Formats: sequence, C-alpha cells, structure tokens
Amino acid sequence: MSHQPAAPRDRRVTVTDLGRAKQQGRPITMATAYDWPSARLVDEAGIDCVLVGDSVAMVVAGRDSTIPATLEQMLYHGEIVARGCRRALVVVDLPFPLQHLGTIRAIEASARLLKETGCQAIKLEGTAGQAEVIAGIVAAGIPVMGHVGLRPQAVHQLGGYRVQRDRDQLFEDATAAAEAGAFAVVLECVPEAIAREITESLPVPTIGIGAGSSCSGQVLVFHDLVGLSQDRVPSFVRSYAAVGNDIRSGLRRWHEDVVNRRFPGPDETPA
Repeated sequence: MSHQPAAPRDRRVTVTDLGRAKQQGRPITMATAYDWPSARLVDEAGIDCVLVGDSVAMVVAGRDSTIPATLEQMLYHGEIVARGCRRALVVVDLPFPLQHLGTIRAIEASARLLKETGCQAIKLEGTAGQAEVIAGIVAAGIPVMGHVGLRPQAVHQLGGYRVQRDRDQLFEDATAAAEAGAFAVVLECVPEAIAREITESLPVPTIGIGAGSSCSGQVLVFHDLVGLSQDRVPSFVRSYAAVGNDIRSGLRRWHEDVVNRRFPGPDETPA
C-alpha cells in the first residue's frame, strides 16, 4: 500500500496531523534539509516533516559532532529551509547547550527559532531531567519534539555513537518528554523490541532512526538518503539514490572538457 500523507497536499502538515497519523496507523516520514534546494526537493516529494538538524555541523560544515552548532547557525539554516517548504512541518533543532541553561533561556532561544525562521516546532535532545524545560517551552506556545536514546549532543558522555540499551532509562526519558507536552519523540539507535514497547506505550508518535520498523515514523539525513554523504554511512541507512557519484562524474567531465577546450562550444558561446 502506498504511503498516505499525514495531511492533504493543499495545506501544511500540523502537529495534530502527526498525532492523528499515529492513531490511524499511518507511517510518518521525516528527512533533514539544510538549504533551499534540498528543502524544496523534500517538500515536493510529499514527506511529512523536514528537520533542520544540528547535524548541519557535521553534514555541511564537516565537524566531528553536532556540538559546535550554534543558535545563529540554526537560525540561518532554519529560515532558508522554512522558506523552501510549503507543506511539510518544519522542525528546527535547539542546539547544545541551551536546554541545560534553564527554562527561561530555553524558551527565549526556542522563541527566536520560531519567530525568525518561520518553522512550526523545535526539537530538543534530553533525558527526563529536561522535562521541566520541555513543559516550559510548550506552555509558551511552542511545539516541542523530544529526542531520546542516542543523543548526539551527549556523545562524549554516552561513550560514542552506539546503540542505547538501558530499557528503564529509555522508557523514563521518552515518557517524561511525552508527559511534559512533546508532540512526538525521536528514538535514535534503540533496539527494535524496546522501540516497539515505547511506541505502544506513548500517546504521541515516535520517529525512529536506527530503531527498527515499529516506530510511528522514520527519519533520515538528506545526504545519507540520496548518496551525498562524504564519510561512512551508518548501518541503519538505506541510500535511495547515488547523487554524489553523478556529481563527481559531471564535475570531472566538465574539468576535462575545459582543459581540452571542448567547453564552451558553439551552443554555449554568444555570437
């Protein structure tokens, strides 16, 4: 059966649509985007949500982790992506360490993301310890997506990029996020059996990445999905295109044509 979108093509997807999709058993799709062209491509593909992830620090800026991403960078990329999306729900990451600096600071930063980018929600990594922060942001009228399991902002504390297997902690974190008002929770690098239990127990959708097929939806990084990644692709990724190979081939052919004076030719030269 083909994927049924969370909302009609003629209006924007809302957080309410995602909740309804879980209730009706309709899978949710989410992909990252960091610029206007990729935002337009993801949006036009009918994907439900576009995430402007702090993974921009790694995917676009070549950093070793997401930690260097700044609020200013998220504002810059978030505004560009939101402008490129007409239908998808746009979610922007709250970068490290803003969720740890107190509820007021987190609300102020989240409000800037909402106002200055035109996004519809923010995403916040955290454990049960951030429940008060999530509740405060939600009380301010800002939709929050939670993120538990492997939390890239805490990669040093977690001992690297590895599967998270502490069932009790995962349940506590996901439940706390939902009870604090998060409209959805990302589950990253979680064993499928645990992800299934969490998904069945939460009243809100779960979005999996490296968490198996039982989640309410799935998210992948744009560059991994289309074959643009420059480094090792995680084992939980399936690439659906090989755009990077096409780009390299095209650049090499152009370079050779210029060197051998085959470009520009008569058709590319004004009379």
